[in-house]
Amino acid sequence: MAGTRLDAIDRKILAELQADGRMTNVELAKRVGISAPPCLRRVRTLEDSGFIKGYHAQVDSRELGFEVQVFAMVGLVSQAEADLTAFENLCRSWPLVRECHMLNGEVDFILKCVAPDLSTFQSFLTGQLTSAENVASVKTSLVIRGAKDEPGVPFDILEERLSRTA
Repeated sequence: MAGTRLDAIDRKILAELQADGRMTNVELAKRVGISAPPCLRRVRTLEDSGFIKGYHAQVDSRELGFEVQVFAMVGLVSQAEADLTAFENLCRSWPLVRECHMLNGEVDFILKCVAPDLSTFQSFLTGQLTSAENVASVKTSLVIRGAKDEPGVPFDILEERLSRTA
């Protein structure tokens, strides 16, 4: 299991930073029970190793005027690796697409999109997404409300699994 490469302190650092990435190194060190210099070294090692991919603010899209959130299920004509990669690159270029995930099953990709209004999304849908090369089908679902949007991983479950295998 991937989490076993980390010791308990590293996992605690990750859990604390996932919950609050703005805390100072001194506060983080206090929370995980080590002094500040080794804590900072561990954080830098976790960053360099790819366990920490970055830091960001979680902004409220509706407060910023993005009233529409849509999930688009996309089927492609071809699933050849070059075509999958080309579609992923295209998704990266579309500002309204906030997430893009390749799936197993009937749908090739699911996209999470945001837009200021329905007409803006409709223009994107008809002018870019459905007309994109290799796109065979698009089914959309408008989000009415969100009940949970939790980034990261559940560290309590990781710790439970690790304690059972120890």
